[in-house]
Amino acid sequence: MPAWRGGGEEREENLPTGAIIQIIKHREDATIVGECKEKVLNMKKRICSSGALFICLLFLMITIPVSIQAPQSCEPSGKIRGKKSNSPQCTIENDVCCIEGELYPVYNCSPPVSTRTKATLTLDTFEKGGDGAKPSKCDNQYHSDKTPVVALSTGWFDHRSRCLGFINIYGNGKKVKAKVVGECDSMMGCDSDHDYQPPCANNVVVASQAVWRALKVPPSQWGELVVTSMKTCLPLLAITILLLTCYSLAIEADDCHPSGRVRRPRTSPPECDRDKNMGCCEEGKYYYTYKCSPPVTNQNKAYMTLTSFDSGGDVPYCDGKFHSDRELVVALSTGWFDNERRCHQKIKVSGNGRSLVALVVDECDSTVGCDADHVYQPPCGNNIVGASSGVWKALGVPSHKMVGLNITWSDA
Repeated sequence: MPAWRGGGEEREENLPTGAIIQIIKHREDATIVGECKEKVLNMKKRICSSGALFICLLFLMITIPVSIQAPQSCEPSGKIRGKKSNSPQCTIENDVCCIEGELYPVYNCSPPVSTRTKATLTLDTFEKGGDGAKPSKCDNQYHSDKTPVVALSTGWFDHRSRCLGFINIYGNGKKVKAKVVGECDSMMGCDSDHDYQPPCANNVVVASQAVWRALKVPPSQWGELVVTSMKTCLPLLAITILLLTCYSLAIEADDCHPSGRVRRPRTSPPECDRDKNMGCCEEGKYYYTYKCSPPVTNQNKAYMTLTSFDSGGDVPYCDGKFHSDRELVVALSTGWFDNERRCHQKIKVSGNGRSLVALVVDECDSTVGCDADHVYQPPCGNNIVGASSGVWKALGVPSHKMVGLNITWSDA
């Protein structure tokens, strides 16, 4: 029984094998219904236009047969050894804890996500007072057993990229949509932090009771299920129709919607009222927050603002040091910042008829604002590139127009 971050101890009693769970990434490819469809859909977006439907159909028929690729594998990244434990939970009769001296594989990956991703569905509680008594990793909160929530193996958890997103789980002839709130740790285990349990396997979905109930599994059989996996692409005609139907849906699903809203507290400093140029949040007005940004493409439409990374403000997040206003540096909205993945990465910025390459050194926070920590400024929009004056000058924008500019950007 593996250890997971958040919630309590998993129970695996008299469990069969071979559960297959469909996992659909909520943010990046929620509308993609198969590996071969994904390949063709990307080609279709680049080549097809509304006035060339017949050519598009012909292209699909030609390309579908060659879109199937062999699945990738996920091999262990190492092993850890079971340690002796004085925990009362670890008794001779208890097969939950690691066995002293035995080696357990660890994984920093999971099997690739496909139309039907094979997984082992297990049972646990996410409630306060549960066996593990730890809040969920994604939101640091507890969740009722009546709420359909899950934790994913480390690889599928993907550095929090699926946090608070949704997955579809198919089993027992039923389907349930569940929110990802935690990680089942495949990298660590056999220690006090993980209740001396082995590392999580690389293909585990830990589910609340609500998930099992939604799948209509009797409580006496809660543990694992067996469902059918679709291992190949749909027939040619079916997938062609499906692609044409889903193309418009893909655009809507890729939208980035607000995750909440904030407003200025009454304790904000009087300077905000005296100096309207400070740009403080307006009293009583709500401002949207975002955990996402529009999906990244070859040309990302954005709104560029003027930002100073020099001394006198907050130290840039990526490298912890200030940058001269003459340097070509930028900050990206939270979604595009992508959990620091674009730190120290270069992007190509195009605007005002010119292009340049700039370095990402900071995040423009889209998730919070209107508080003292953010100088009572509103949250960043979800499509912002905050640029130094050096970037503005390199794009040929006069100083008196360095306010806002519609641009495009791409990874350099």
